[in-house]
Amino acid sequence: MDTSTTPAPVDVARRRRTRWLGLGFVGFALLGLAYGVYWAHTLRYRESTDDAYVSGNIVQITPQVAGTVVGIGVDDTQYVEAGAPLVRLDQADAKVALDEAEAQLARTVREVRTLYATASQLDAVVAQRESDLALAQQDLARRERLGNSGAISSEELQHARDAARGASAALQSAQQQLRAGRARMDGTTIEDHPDVRNAAAQVRSAYLAYERTTLPAPVAGFVAKRSVQLGQRVSPGLNLMSILPLDEVWVDANFKEPQLSMMRVGQPVTLSADLYGHSIVYHGAIAGFGAGTGSVFSLLPAQNATGNWIKIIQRVPVRVALNARELASHPLQIGLSMRAEVDTHDRSGPRLPQVARWQPGYAPAVFGEHDVLAEQRVHAIILASETGRPVPPVPADGRLAHLTTPAQKSPL
Repeated sequence: MDTSTTPAPVDVARRRRTRWLGLGFVGFALLGLAYGVYWAHTLRYRESTDDAYVSGNIVQITPQVAGTVVGIGVDDTQYVEAGAPLVRLDQADAKVALDEAEAQLARTVREVRTLYATASQLDAVVAQRESDLALAQQDLARRERLGNSGAISSEELQHARDAARGASAALQSAQQQLRAGRARMDGTTIEDHPDVRNAAAQVRSAYLAYERTTLPAPVAGFVAKRSVQLGQRVSPGLNLMSILPLDEVWVDANFKEPQLSMMRVGQPVTLSADLYGHSIVYHGAIAGFGAGTGSVFSLLPAQNATGNWIKIIQRVPVRVALNARELASHPLQIGLSMRAEVDTHDRSGPRLPQVARWQPGYAPAVFGEHDVLAEQRVHAIILASETGRPVPPVPADGRLAHLTTPAQKSPL
C-alpha cells in the first residue's frame, strides 16, 4: 500500500485546529467590530447610574392660629382631595371675637351714615345763619340811618349792632362746624371712610382667625406622618401631618463628575424602578442640575482644606422629570430606588442654562379662599347696615360634618 500521498493524522489535526482558530479569531474580530460600532454609535452617548431615588414635595400641615383639636378627618395612608378638611380646632373663642368685630363694623357704618346726614344738616344751618346775618345787617343799616336823624335812641342802635355781630359770629361758627364735618368725609364714601375701613380690617382679621380653625388640604395627595391627636393644644407652626402629592414626583439621579460634562437640560432619560423591575420603563427628561455636590450640602461637609483628605469622586444630583401618563399607570412613592440612563446625543445648549422661573410653581387656591370670603363678609355687613337690614349670620361650615368630635367615635 502506497502511503506517500496520505496525510499524517498530526497534520490533519493541525490544519483543523488552525482553521478553527482562524474562524474564532474572525468571529472575535467581528464581535469586536460590532461592539466598536455599537459603542461609537450608542454606548459612548449613554450615561447611567443606579444611585437614583424618587423625590417629591412633602407638604406640611401646620395651624395658623392656636387652639384645641376637636376634629380629625384623616389618617395615615389615606388619599385626600385638595380643599378637604383635615383638622378642626375649637371655634368658640374665634366666633366670639368675630361677633364683636362685626358688631363694631355695623355700629361704625351707622355712625358714618349719621356723619354724612349731619353734614347735610350743617349746610342748612349755614344757609340759615347767612340769612340771619343778612337780615341783621339790613336792620342795622336802617337803624343807623334813623340814628343819624335822632329818630331812635342810641341804645336801640347799639342793640342792632350787637345783633349783627352775633349773627356774624353764629355764621362763622356754623361754617367752622361744616368744614370740620366735611374734613371727616371729603373724598370718601361710606365704605371708604377711614373709620369703616379700620372696623372692616378688624372683621377681616377675626374672620380669618375663625376660618383658620379648619385646616384644609392644600393639595391632593396621601396623608403621612400624622401626629396630631384629639384634645391636643396646638400652636402656630406645629407640624400636624404631611400631604404627599405622588402625581408630581420626580427622580434625583446622582451622577459622578466625569459623567456630567456631556449632559444637557432636556436630554431624554430612560428609567426603571426596583419596585417593578426592568419590565416597566419610564421615559423622562433632564429638568436641571444641582448647584453643588452632595457633600457640600451634607450635615458635616468635608474639610478638604485641612490637608488630611482622600480624593473621592463626587456626585451631583440631576433632576429628571417623569412622564405623567406613565406615572399614573405605574405610580411611584417617594424614596424608591431607580436606575437612570441618559442619552447624550443632543449636546446643544449650555451645560448650566440660566433660565429664570417667573411663574409660581406651587400656589394652591385653597389659601386664597379665606381672603375672598372675608371680603364678601365685610361687604355683606356694610350693605346690611346701609339698608337697615339685619346683619346676616356667619354661614355654617358643612364641610366639617364628617370630622371626628369628642361626642362621636372616630371612623378611622
